[in-house]
Amino acid sequence: MTIASLTLQSVSLALPDGRQVFSDLTAQFDQQPTGLVGRNGVGKSLLARLLAGQLEPSGGRCLRTGSVHYLAQQVDLPPDLTVAGLAGLAPVIDALQRIEAGSVDPADFDAVGERWDICQRLQTLLQAHGLGQLALDRPATELSGGEAMRVALLGAWLAEPDLLILDEPTHPLDGPSREALMEQLRLWPKGLLVISHDRALLQQMSRVVELSSRGLQSYGGNFAFYEQCKVQERVDAERLVEQRKHQRKQGERALAQQRERQERRQAQGNRQAREANQAPIQLGRQKARSEQSAGKLHLRQSVVLEAFSQQVRDAVQRVEQDADITLYPPLNASSHRHRVAELKALRLPYGGPSTALDLTIGGRQRIGLVGANGAGKSTLLQVLAGRLSPLTGLCSVQAQTAFLDQRLGDLDPNQSVLEQLLKVNRTVSEGELRTRLAHLGLDAHRLTQPCVALSGGERLKAALACALYADRPAQLLLLDEPGNHLDLVRCGRLRPCCCNTQERWWWCPMMPAFLIVWC
Repeated sequence: MTIASLTLQSVSLALPDGRQVFSDLTAQFDQQPTGLVGRNGVGKSLLARLLAGQLEPSGGRCLRTGSVHYLAQQVDLPPDLTVAGLAGLAPVIDALQRIEAGSVDPADFDAVGERWDICQRLQTLLQAHGLGQLALDRPATELSGGEAMRVALLGAWLAEPDLLILDEPTHPLDGPSREALMEQLRLWPKGLLVISHDRALLQQMSRVVELSSRGLQSYGGNFAFYEQCKVQERVDAERLVEQRKHQRKQGERALAQQRERQERRQAQGNRQAREANQAPIQLGRQKARSEQSAGKLHLRQSVVLEAFSQQVRDAVQRVEQDADITLYPPLNASSHRHRVAELKALRLPYGGPSTALDLTIGGRQRIGLVGANGAGKSTLLQVLAGRLSPLTGLCSVQAQTAFLDQRLGDLDPNQSVLEQLLKVNRTVSEGELRTRLAHLGLDAHRLTQPCVALSGGERLKAALACALYADRPAQLLLLDEPGNHLDLVRCGRLRPCCCNTQERWWWCPMMPAFLIVWC
């Protein structure tokens, strides 16, 4: 039996614009359940696509043994995609239908293989996971984000790959669905690589691999073990920085004493030469030799000092810098209202709750909206944002509104965040806007890149900036799963309220805008 494995041999990846994403990565992924972690924008999803064969490395080699199935964190839903297509089974089912209609094309039989009962197997899985109401030919665009991800995951199980790569699979899932996914992964008998910031999911992994600017670092344990190692690494690195700084001070002191001794010897020699009434030409030669000796000493000391400084810089690089993320209050924000939005006897389109909804949203109020996948949470946000009309009832909104959906669709993928922010804010200088974006964790290089080149977390920050730093900033901010896009550090900082398997609350106490958040 073939043992599935993915091997990276000195792999590098550069983007079309020349930016180096990572370089000289050497690692192996096998049957061991592995969690891949790292900061927003470090290249985790690009590495996953490279491992799956969707991207070719700029340098080095990626060797694959066995079949690989990759499930991206954003499930594409083109208009003609069905539930069967979302599960990745449309080609097989289409071939089956052609065979049933009389086709004898060998390509159709090759497409089916041994999967003559694939429709029944998929329907059985849908029923077992609470999705039995979904017909195989139903348009995938009618599904909620959570339902779409669950169908795609079921398709991954049915593909039976030797190694499964999942990119943030728990993002759109509700609490019970996350628990069901983790139970499935516990029972998964083959190779598994999961990119995630979900601590509960990472806790199930046998090892955690971190991708950072220093490359890939493997930790032979679950997430709790990884956190312990990171704490110890930071303590050791900070101690090394202090040691290197102390060594540099000692070296600087020793070099200063050496210079003083040479200057004393030089002064004594000059004094003795003058007292001996040496000829001017001899005095000039002695002065030249003395200056030449001093110059050589200065050069040697400069080299030594630079070596000490480089040791300090190398030690500092080993200490990960957790830059604070600062979200400023909205520019030109007006005073808060007593009533921002009101729902009266409202019924949602596309099903939703059987009872009418009544809700009043007040100024500076934070509301967490929770519920099962498909319950209508995103639909309610779209109604509040004015993108959908209710079936019946009243939806009254009296404030400037910004809606950040799960895909952050309002961002133009072909324009940079700076270009888009300058379009909505014409009163603040570009320098001030650059500073605010930098404090959000978007450096100068990322500001000028098209948004399509940014990571999910970076695009979330860009969308927040465009909503809050506009000339007319949002007063009602509707956020659909904002924590999905944030890495472990950022997610923890922006969401300090509570976090368990049932609820994930996103909270930013500095923001005076009004929040509706669901998970």
